[in-house]
Amino acid sequence: MLTREQKEQFSEILEKLGESLDITKSQYDAAVESYGAVARFLADKDSPLNPYFPAIRPQGSFMLGTMIQPICKDDDLDIDLVCELSGKNPNWTQADLKKKIGDRLKERYGEMLDEEGRRCWTLLYRENALNYKSKYHMDVLPSIVATGYAMVLEKAFSESEYENLDNLAIRITDKQDSNYRYETNSENWRISNPFGYGRWFFQQAQKSNIRKALLSETIQEVPQYTSEKLPLQRVIQILKRHRDMMFNGKESKPISIIITTLSARAYNGESNVLDALVNVIEKMEFFIEERFSFESMKKIKWIPNPVNSDENFADRWEFDLERERCFFIWLEQVKADVKGITEKRGVSIIKEALEAPFGKDIVEKAFSKYGDLQRQRRESGLSKMAADTGFIGTIGTSIPNHNFHGR
Repeated sequence: MLTREQKEQFSEILEKLGESLDITKSQYDAAVESYGAVARFLADKDSPLNPYFPAIRPQGSFMLGTMIQPICKDDDLDIDLVCELSGKNPNWTQADLKKKIGDRLKERYGEMLDEEGRRCWTLLYRENALNYKSKYHMDVLPSIVATGYAMVLEKAFSESEYENLDNLAIRITDKQDSNYRYETNSENWRISNPFGYGRWFFQQAQKSNIRKALLSETIQEVPQYTSEKLPLQRVIQILKRHRDMMFNGKESKPISIIITTLSARAYNGESNVLDALVNVIEKMEFFIEERFSFESMKKIKWIPNPVNSDENFADRWEFDLERERCFFIWLEQVKADVKGITEKRGVSIIKEALEAPFGKDIVEKAFSKYGDLQRQRRESGLSKMAADTGFIGTIGTSIPNHNFHGR
């Protein structure tokens, strides 16, 4: 059983680990500048898309504040974006809309444009960068939104309570849809709700009642960078890093949307990262359902999309048992690693225990930040020592600052 002082220490170390995993402001600004330029080009007055007021808005981990640095030099930052059009030519099918956006992108970004994906167009930035942390790609998802959608979105993310998440749904292009090449009525196109998911996620994340995120900021076309995160955001960053270190790019690794969804469901408003992490990894598997599949005539694992319960984020598990197996192996391993780490005592021993599951370089960076925090407290007279354990933190007897004159 950890003392209050030990919990504080571990939580602060994990907070600094999360900070070290986060993308930098320069990476963030570069991405925002890049997709902003794409949006302006799509909306330019000579663009065939101009009458439909194209706008680009981040979705996924970039919007949720859970992005982390890649561990492999072959990897780059993956930035998910939605290209919103307010209406379309009445004769356009999904295929037409996607081609129109692709053709426009080719006019300026032809050398950066990857092969057409199932749903998105992908732009490869800084593909030849020497520093792999300077590489990123942007997946641009074409979509149709209702007139006045931006106002609906603003309302949903500015109100403390908002239940009509279906109002945030959009229509998207998907090459696997049977009506992809002939259906011109966008009301019959595939529905997606990335911003409804985002609204649900932040509702879960703010159960802690600390550092309330300004929700309306998260769905702006150009949201402000912030280094402060809620405990749930930090937990997800830490779990994603553990996953990346354990699987090192293998296709069967647990996917981020499953980690994010199960973590958000399990989170119970813990106010510090340690308590949140321990609770999430102990409870997340209880939110995996079983449903009967008429396709395979057996029960399958089901992780429902919280804004569309008919969508199963674990749908690939049904036909790829290795993915399911890897998820549960990973979950047991992260439980064992967290337990082992929290049993350690002493900064140097804790640091060593963190290096294998999270990586030596990132742990070095985290403990450098942790050391800076302790030094700032000491210099400001806020550093204290617990009488029973000798832990240095914010609880116990004040420690006087030392200087070269012995005063």
